[in-house]
Amino acid sequence: MSKWYEEAVFYHIYPLGLTGAPKYNTEGEVVHRLRELEPWIEHMKEYGFTAVYIGPLFESGSHGYDTRDYRMVDRRLGDNEDFRHFTKLCHDRGIRVVVDGVFNHTGREFFAFQDLKEKREQSSYRWWYQDVSFEGNTHYNDGFYYKAWRNCFELANLNLYDEGVRQYLFDVVRFWIDEFDIDGIRLDCADCLEFNFMRDLRRVADEKKEDFWLMGEVIHGDYARWTGDGMLHSVTNYELHKGLYSGHNDHNYFEIAHTIRRQFDENGGIYRGRRLYSFVDNHDVDRIVNKLREPADLIPVYTLLYTLPGIPSVYYGSEWGVEGKKEGPNDDFLRPCLNLEELEKQPPHPELKSLLLKLSNLRRETAALADGTYRELCLTNRQYAFSRTWNRRLWLWR
Repeated sequence: MSKWYEEAVFYHIYPLGLTGAPKYNTEGEVVHRLRELEPWIEHMKEYGFTAVYIGPLFESGSHGYDTRDYRMVDRRLGDNEDFRHFTKLCHDRGIRVVVDGVFNHTGREFFAFQDLKEKREQSSYRWWYQDVSFEGNTHYNDGFYYKAWRNCFELANLNLYDEGVRQYLFDVVRFWIDEFDIDGIRLDCADCLEFNFMRDLRRVADEKKEDFWLMGEVIHGDYARWTGDGMLHSVTNYELHKGLYSGHNDHNYFEIAHTIRRQFDENGGIYRGRRLYSFVDNHDVDRIVNKLREPADLIPVYTLLYTLPGIPSVYYGSEWGVEGKKEGPNDDFLRPCLNLEELEKQPPHPELKSLLLKLSNLRRETAALADGTYRELCLTNRQYAFSRTWNRRLWLWR
């Protein structure tokens, strides 16, 4: 019997952006913005989404990935009771809930880092962080050096070889399952995490909740290293993401077909049998409508997202064709505050709604789109036909 995540269609929410929360967490008071997301649950249900990936949620100082407290919902979004209620409402509507797990690094306000700053060599948490050296320094002038994610020193890398760190994070996962009944975790920066940590995390999650889903953010590399027995269930398929927009911009279906043939072909696909997480945009990359030269290509792009092998995900707002483009390192334009009522009345690309509703129904009614084998049937620069076959049921796309 298939697990829920093998047949899921995801909706992806960046809650700090969608709710219009302040960019920096400096007010001190709890603001119950999560309650504003309740109408979005019915929106997800209407579109046929069966799971929501929402995050980051941990209490943080700014964008959500500089964690202050792993057991507290960010006060700009609300409190723990608000998220508990949100999860229950989702579950009542048959929608699974997956959150961000930011386990590669912490913010500088996290208790262990603060203890390190105060007690230095005598800190019990000296070994919780990577490459701590009291003979070095950073631009924060703490009087010691530590390794940071991409040299962004507001994000101090955790030492996942340290048993204290590992057990702390495993307890965090148990806490979120116990307190909120979440159904999975998306591991931020999974391509930076220590592999034995991820194996042990899988064991902890399996022991705690039988059908708990672990998905990792992996930008580059052999996805098979992160997925499979005893490892993560899935990773982000950035290779397909790139092919979906550039293949249409260049009028080159060979690029998309080569990617899928290499990954999932029934004869020799290197990820055959694995369920990778497919997307056309997310909170870190430009919106698909800004990447495509021809807006009409939104139709085949979304059709391929829903029908090619993988677990499809739609980023909030992109179901209407909302725009968003990075400006240098600034991601704010990718993570806007949106008004559900206004977008339903005046969507930028009204043709997308009927398409996504049809694709959702098709995926729900056609088991081959989730479980079927993939076979390429016809391919030219501008023509691409393939089959998905399962239990003698056949679905064709061209």
